[in-house]
Amino acid sequence: MSSRREILDLLRENARYTTEDIARLTDYSESEVAEIIEEFEEAGIIRGYQAVVDWNAVESDEERVRATVELNVTLDRETSYDDISERIAKFPEVTSLRLVSGDYDFDLEVEGDSMREVSHFISDKIAPIPEITQTVTHYIMESYKEQGMEFDDHDDDDRLSVSP
Repeated sequence: MSSRREILDLLRENARYTTEDIARLTDYSESEVAEIIEEFEEAGIIRGYQAVVDWNAVESDEERVRATVELNVTLDRETSYDDISERIAKFPEVTSLRLVSGDYDFDLEVEGDSMREVSHFISDKIAPIPEITQTVTHYIMESYKEQGMEFDDHDDDDRLSVSP
């Protein structure tokens, strides 16, 4: 029999699968799939459904700038990582925030309409937070894969040229 995890994997693969599609791909009935998905949503396991957008393929005059920001913090007796994350996550410019191991503490992803907007957000809103001791901003120049989806235009001719 299929596991409930398989339903999550299928929804991550394609959130537009219907309960009928998922039932066909698993050993569950359509009503069981609907019930399991509802349980996942009510328990907060499934937090939402989003489209994966290749912003470089969108024909528009509007610029969309994304950046990954490394944050180092210093904790005191009254402040925890959760306290800092709650404060940062409330900003609408923040698209992802993760506590990580390694050379820095938080991995922050932000989005704005221009490099200037992102830069000002980091310098005016994030850097002044008392526990933050350092920020390092990396602007995303090109995305090749997002949330498991590859961005490939398939226009490239990968054949080797042959000359006489």
